[in-house]
Amino acid sequence: MVQTPIPPKLAKVEGLKTASNHLREPLATELQQDTTHFSENAIQILKFHGSYQQDNRDNRVKGQEKDYQMMLRTRSPGGFIPPELYLTLDRLSEQYGNQTLRTTTRQGFQIHGVLKRNLKTVIQEIVQNMGSTLGACGDLNRNVMAPPAPYKDRPEYAHAWDYANKIADLLTPQTGAYYEIWLDGEKVISGEEAPEVKAARAKNTHNTNLKDPEEPIYGTQYMPRKFKCVVTVPGDNSIDIYTHDLGLVVITDAQGELQGFNVFAGGGMGRTHNKEETFARLADEIGYVAKADVYDLVKAVVATQRDYGDRTNRRHARMKYLINDWGVAKFKAQVEQYFGKPIAPSQPLPPWQYFDYLGWHQQGDGKLFFGLSVENGRVKDAGDFRLKTALRTVVEEFNIPMRLTANHNIIFYEIEPAWRDRINAIWQQHGIVSNPADIAPLHRTAMACPALPLCGLAVSESERVLPSMVDRIQVLLQRLGLGDETFVIRMTGCPNGCARPYMAELGFVGSAPGAYQVWLGGSPNQTCLAEPYAQKVLEQDLETFLEPLFVCFRDRRQTGESFGEFCHRIGFEELRAFAEGYEPPAKSRRIRYRVGLHDDTYATLKAAAAERGVSMTQLVADALTAYIQ
Repeated sequence: MVQTPIPPKLAKVEGLKTASNHLREPLATELQQDTTHFSENAIQILKFHGSYQQDNRDNRVKGQEKDYQMMLRTRSPGGFIPPELYLTLDRLSEQYGNQTLRTTTRQGFQIHGVLKRNLKTVIQEIVQNMGSTLGACGDLNRNVMAPPAPYKDRPEYAHAWDYANKIADLLTPQTGAYYEIWLDGEKVISGEEAPEVKAARAKNTHNTNLKDPEEPIYGTQYMPRKFKCVVTVPGDNSIDIYTHDLGLVVITDAQGELQGFNVFAGGGMGRTHNKEETFARLADEIGYVAKADVYDLVKAVVATQRDYGDRTNRRHARMKYLINDWGVAKFKAQVEQYFGKPIAPSQPLPPWQYFDYLGWHQQGDGKLFFGLSVENGRVKDAGDFRLKTALRTVVEEFNIPMRLTANHNIIFYEIEPAWRDRINAIWQQHGIVSNPADIAPLHRTAMACPALPLCGLAVSESERVLPSMVDRIQVLLQRLGLGDETFVIRMTGCPNGCARPYMAELGFVGSAPGAYQVWLGGSPNQTCLAEPYAQKVLEQDLETFLEPLFVCFRDRRQTGESFGEFCHRIGFEELRAFAEGYEPPAKSRRIRYRVGLHDDTYATLKAAAAERGVSMTQLVADALTAYIQ
């Protein structure tokens, strides 16, 4: 007797998605309830609407309910934020949030601290002011990225923006749940879809669509896990193309006319500590498609992941694992089945370069654009540093749009040259360093995720400690005669990799409270995957750990070689051998002393350090130095 094989057990969230009535329940019901938080089942559906439920761990009190609050994230293809939307976000963050905004690594804004009872009001106002949160989180296509530079004399950049918007529209969930729940059924449309996008969505060539009238591309189960897209131009890696599920590179002719796209697939950052079956992965080149075929190609890739991605194990559900398990050739063959024809070979591309677009630039049509560095993306007022007020002033006074970058920064554009001096004066009046030459190089490229206290996945600090750790690294480099060196430093409070530390030259990944896994070997232009060098380095031992690595770099580097390239070339075996035999000069050895504190003083110190975004050790050292002097 032949036994019927037992089908694999699906992950719990797959059942929740199917039972949700296209992302409606139990969210819609629980939103009406007078409670401070959503259930675990509702939280999973809430993500698709652009929100995560969090609790402030700094405010936890034993025996009391958690300090529940919501984070909202915008869906902003290409990082586009019109002036009316920015002013709305600024006001909502003051009225309903924690008085700050945060630019994300996917070119959107986040509002933190929204209470459940205010969530509907906040989403309504975002949508009514040219924004959206739909699909900013959840198991579907996330915000589609594109280079933020607003060049008007380089048509390839306009093509990238155009197709970032069109692909975002193509893959936007079609369920009416978002408008029913948050806008009482009123579908507010800020811009009509292009006719070719509507036609492409309806087109069912080779079974890319499902028999689901409400969600023809996604169906009731949506994607196995999040799906990330990017559209860029040859050579511009301001958006980390190798970290995406799907990357499209604009190919134009000599006159700037769009011809088609090179296709990359299979990138992703998330992993889990001590689970070697999870890993960060770079995207592979898949081939080239003509402009007329790009929507069919995108749908073919999505359908391949939708139908063959792992729905039993969430840790194995991203498309990178499907490509890794199958191999690129098998993956490409399946995509071609949905696509209906072979994918052509890739067109030649120039080397990738990272651009941050900080400072003043010509837009190409007589106007200017200006890139402003925002440390770790946090938009706030703190003492003499009043970034939030300055941004509000610029937007109110000049009514200009902004583009957010993939590295937390903000670009204003459509600026008349006559406005330049006034805008510079606004930055200066609000204590903001606006000249890129005045920004410490290590800080200019550093990036951290929010982590504690709000992210439920964080096991260590990130945003609040990275600035002080970068300062310490800079002091160490100065002492070793490497003061002019710069390299990419990124930090996350957990291994999910939201700040893309696995592409950094020096990456810190939270592994325990006050301790980090250290990754080395990424490249300045984010084209090489770093590797784990050390599993647990304590924050307090930062200098002791890094000094031998920097000395080895100083003494054995090749001309023009960056720190990450050096680590990649020389190899970890040689680095470890050098570090094990390294004897620091006597004057550089650090002796640590312990000082006891009363409980109430400790609590005050912890709160003050959190408010200032520095470590407790750094704050104590600064305070004692100032007192003694």
